Amino acid sequence: MMDDMETGSMGPYQDRPRTFPDMRTKPYTPLVFQIIMGLNTRVLFILMLLAFGVIFYIGASTSPIIVFVFSICIISFLLSIYLTKWVLSKDEGPPEMAQISYAIRDGAEGFFRTQYGTISKMAVLLALAILSIYLLRDRTPQQEAAGVGRISSAFITVISFLLGALCSGIAGYVGMWVSVRANVRVSSAARRSAREALQIAVRAGGFSALIVVGMAVLGIAILYATFYVWLGVDSQGSMKVTDLPLLLVGYGFGASFVALFAQLGGGIYTKAADVGADLVGKVEQGIPEDDPRNPAVIADLVGDNVGDCAARGADLFESIAAEIISAMILGGTMAQRCKIEDPSGFILFPLVVHSFDLVISSVGIFSIRSTREAGMAVEDPMRVLQKGYSITIVLAVITFGVSTRWLLYTEQAPSAWLNFALCGLVGIITAYLFVRITMYYTDYKYEPVRTLALASSTGHGTNIIAGVSLGLESTALPVLVISVAIISSFWLGQTSGLLDEAGNPTGGLFGTAVATMGMLSTAAYVLTMDMFGPIADNAGGIVEMSQQPESVREITDVLDAVGNTTKATTKGFAIGSAALASFLLFSAYMDEVASFARVPFTEVDIAIPEIFVGGLLGSMLIYLFSAWACAAVGRTAQEVVNEVRRQFIERPGIMDYQEKPDYGRCVAIVASASLREMIKPGALAIISPIVIGLIFRILGHYIGHPLLGAKVVAAFLMFATVSGILMALFLNTAGGAWDNAKKYIETGALGGKGSDTHKAAITGDTVGDPFKDTAGPSIHVLIKMLATITLVMAPVFL
Repeated sequence: MMDDMETGSMGPYQDRPRTFPDMRTKPYTPLVFQIIMGLNTRVLFILMLLAFGVIFYIGASTSPIIVFVFSICIISFLLSIYLTKWVLSKDEGPPEMAQISYAIRDGAEGFFRTQYGTISKMAVLLALAILSIYLLRDRTPQQEAAGVGRISSAFITVISFLLGALCSGIAGYVGMWVSVRANVRVSSAARRSAREALQIAVRAGGFSALIVVGMAVLGIAILYATFYVWLGVDSQGSMKVTDLPLLLVGYGFGASFVALFAQLGGGIYTKAADVGADLVGKVEQGIPEDDPRNPAVIADLVGDNVGDCAARGADLFESIAAEIISAMILGGTMAQRCKIEDPSGFILFPLVVHSFDLVISSVGIFSIRSTREAGMAVEDPMRVLQKGYSITIVLAVITFGVSTRWLLYTEQAPSAWLNFALCGLVGIITAYLFVRITMYYTDYKYEPVRTLALASSTGHGTNIIAGVSLGLESTALPVLVISVAIISSFWLGQTSGLLDEAGNPTGGLFGTAVATMGMLSTAAYVLTMDMFGPIADNAGGIVEMSQQPESVREITDVLDAVGNTTKATTKGFAIGSAALASFLLFSAYMDEVASFARVPFTEVDIAIPEIFVGGLLGSMLIYLFSAWACAAVGRTAQEVVNEVRRQFIERPGIMDYQEKPDYGRCVAIVASASLREMIKPGALAIISPIVIGLIFRILGHYIGHPLLGAKVVAAFLMFATVSGILMALFLNTAGGAWDNAKKYIETGALGGKGSDTHKAAITGDTVGDPFKDTAGPSIHVLIKMLATITLVMAPVFL
């Protein structure tokens, strides 16, 4: 493919037709999909009916609630198929657009295949390590009472881990698959109407969102139902249903493991290519963004798909899985303490909430329709997206109230469901506030970004100073919102009227869990807005590379700027949900340690030196991880810069359109470097809590403090979560603001493109690139992975 691109002759675009050599290659399809597509249609139909029959039989043997969840998930998958067909039915535009799209598709799918091949090998090795640990560890009293042996427990955890990793990988592939096919269709639609281009990008993102959320819900529901039937839960002498959610922790760990490496590898890829393309192309050569003369432009466009689409799909999949599992654990624990006769409603409540999420988000997605007018739409694209989000939020409030009355009503506390409904409302309001706060700090319609753009007029240094200060300031409001949400939801839960045997209120933590569910109750629509961003960005690149009229580029520029804001708001949303989910997983870790140690474990005293040191190490991990992630982007970007400079020197005809850049060389450099660079920070994240826990466990054995290892790990997790939230907020917001300050100047403000102000803004944007798309997103995945790995490895620390 890339050899054809290099050798193809190409004259000035103004004098010759805008054609590209044929870059269509055999598309990559994962083996599982190859097997399915190779089956006879009738055979495939029969197999699907059998699979659905088995799933529904297992669900019916578990609970009617599970059957409801299965039904909604399958309907959402059918709806996503409709969205796919609708998007793919749109035209790809002229040949030059299609050929560029094929190059992006081949590069993205090739990197995905290599990256996930590497991740899968590491996942298998980690699964073997988990198997070994579980075969040697002690059993909990609940497992002993239920007759669940070490071998069964080990294989259940490993199967859950591998299934979570597999589903996370599929979620990432789905996110990338749709984006590399929708980008060119958005470009083509932009030649006719901005609203049509917006609708295609939103529906393409909606397909990915419905698949990701649906898979997260369906995967956990199938695991839960399968273990329920296999272990004979709630039968005489078997495991209680309230203990069953603890067996699902491996699923969350597998999802977070894949999401972390997907985010790291994809983030390094996309930002190294972007920085390299901007520094040489825009600053040194003075050519526009996504200009076909830039040798790194294809690598940059590929990076949008593997970093922003594939990685974000795996990221949100992991967020939802972690939140569902932690809430199920806390719901089961509370129901057991309160002696609730039928605890299934409290355990399965998270699955129902996210099933309704699929329904209401679908309504929001379909509320965005095309209009007949050509050219620029009258309505602001952000306003259109916000209208869909507002519809989704209103429906979320209604369905959340219905869900709490249906599942959380109990005769022991008749008004408890209303308190929990209010907890959900707290979460929904928190999500809305996070979106609005992030938008305020990253959208160039508001003062912070315009002030940052103005700082660029006095030089590169003042741009950096203003951007850093903006990022630091942006941490204040989100932290205040999270604090109010945690305290208010905990208080509402505590006053719900649910009491344990001793008469103590026990609903506080579950109230916080319900608030987390409320925050993620619109996750599918939020992910749709996030996927919209890179699709619009790619569409703009295709328009620029294929030398379309300026009016078309103006449309894609508007969509791209809106996409930058939606990506930033989604990251803010993800950080907020990560903070609440990590708090829940921390509480589940405390319960798990108490269960294994068979002594109460309710508090951690940081006045003890060893425990305080554990907290310091947790904070240090966040900064070291961030440093390594940013340094990885810097090193890879240096290789790209050197390569692009070399090509401009050795091929002077590139600038006059007389010679073709070697796009393939930059793609190869970024792909190999990102795979190499993602290992070091990823390994640090996995190994650190285990090593620290083991060291202090041994120390505690010698000083007569048997729970020291578990307490040090608790402090490690607590401090890492707090530091990680603040660091991720700073990095994501500062990076997004720098990017949109540049976009604002490119609209013609403060001198416009090519001015000294614009060059200073480009410097800020390149500094912010690894902040917002590599280190920042990886950190909020990291803090959830730390919570799940400590929960899975809790026995090791005792």
